[in-house]
Amino acid sequence: MKVFAAAAFALMGSAAAFAPAPLKSSTSLSMGLSDMPGSTAPLKNFDPLGLATLGSESTLAWFRAAELKHSRVAMLATTGYLVQAAGIHFPGMLSHDISFESLSTMKPLDAWSAVPDEGKAQIYFTILLAEIITEAKGTHYTKGGDLPTIVFPPIDFSEVDPAVLAKKQDRELNNGRLAMISIMSFCAAANIPGSVPALDGNPMF
Repeated sequence: MKVFAAAAFALMGSAAAFAPAPLKSSTSLSMGLSDMPGSTAPLKNFDPLGLATLGSESTLAWFRAAELKHSRVAMLATTGYLVQAAGIHFPGMLSHDISFESLSTMKPLDAWSAVPDEGKAQIYFTILLAEIITEAKGTHYTKGGDLPTIVFPPIDFSEVDPAVLAKKQDRELNNGRLAMISIMSFCAAANIPGSVPALDGNPMF
């Protein structure tokens, strides 16, 4: 995806290239919002819709896995959008008639539209493959297993001090939540003029 392609390639990390650590859950599910990373100030246990109590503990684990994956994708997407907007690009050709340099002159969403369908299919397949790998590893997180981890490169966090790991998990989720707001704002600004006043007039939106 443009040099957003950079972000796409990073998705080989299971949409987790920015993830410092996976949440390690117990082998038997037993958790609530207060027991999970990401419950931090200023909105500790923020859950206005009561989603944490919507179903079982397996449901809560599924929600957390979805939040992690969306957070990681959003961090990649936000970084990719900013990299593209800054004109940074790979050398060489994306396809026989499209260079990375030509894509770098376009707005990020326009650059994505210019990527050949075959290239988009490869990116989608890579994301699908990473998703299958993370969902098929060991005991599933809805049954007490680990939440989605990094596919590539594999990183072992087992020796990290638990207190340090907890802080990193909090930071990952908080950064991911901000990134989700950011990329939604970028897309809104690019498609609905004036929808994001802070980005109004910016040539990349």
